[in-house]
Amino acid sequence: MRLDLAGVSARIDARPIVEDVSLTAGPGEFVALIGPNGSGKSTLLRTVYRSLRPSGGVVRLDGQDLWGMRPRQAARHRAVLPQHSQVADGLSAADVVATGRHSHQRLLDRENAADRAAVATALERVGMAWAADRLMTTLSGGERQRVLLARALAQQAPLLVLDEPTNHLDVGSQLLLLDLIRSLGLTLLAALHDLDQAAAYADQVVVLRDGRVAGHGPPLEVLTPAFIEEVFGVRAHISPHPITGRPHIAVASPAP
Repeated sequence: MRLDLAGVSARIDARPIVEDVSLTAGPGEFVALIGPNGSGKSTLLRTVYRSLRPSGGVVRLDGQDLWGMRPRQAARHRAVLPQHSQVADGLSAADVVATGRHSHQRLLDRENAADRAAVATALERVGMAWAADRLMTTLSGGERQRVLLARALAQQAPLLVLDEPTNHLDVGSQLLLLDLIRSLGLTLLAALHDLDQAAAYADQVVVLRDGRVAGHGPPLEVLTPAFIEEVFGVRAHISPHPITGRPHIAVASPAP
């Protein structure tokens, strides 16, 4: 699945938040959307979630206008792991993942064998099969996030959009989740806060500043120390990670 945003702008209460943003995520590519707080990352993702219609430009999936699709068709093409997910009380992990199958069901359809198999496969894929019958309220933050990822995977969509998926997770859970996401083989568009994680996991980064693209391309070409200081106001040192060998960005407060 190829995702193209061409000249996308978005407004909230008539106030421009995102202006003329273009980006591409090719099949199987991980594109990280980064930028300071208030730069428009979540607002831009909402135009791909279909929760905020662009005020300009177009969002295309394999050449088709996303906003021209019916909701069920759009859900079969792209799945979402939002920053904030509300889960009703009393639901098990399997119950939550099963809601990801709604785009494959007609109104009043009951769960069938294909749905049950998709739920089981998704839970297995994220390492949470053991928790299928556990109430969501009994799981840790990292475990709940993996269940919510399984719900997105149960949609069997080729594009996965994630809004700060590691938010509120401990460092171990963050790395486990990013390793898992990277291994899925899906087209990925994810808003990330951590520059080091973006450099280590993403194929491409798109940097937003004040709602516009300030830089885009391979992480090590874009995230230079001078650029990081200009956009984020911090000093940076870039080197191979001593354990993984991946690009590693260490940051420090501005020089006094």
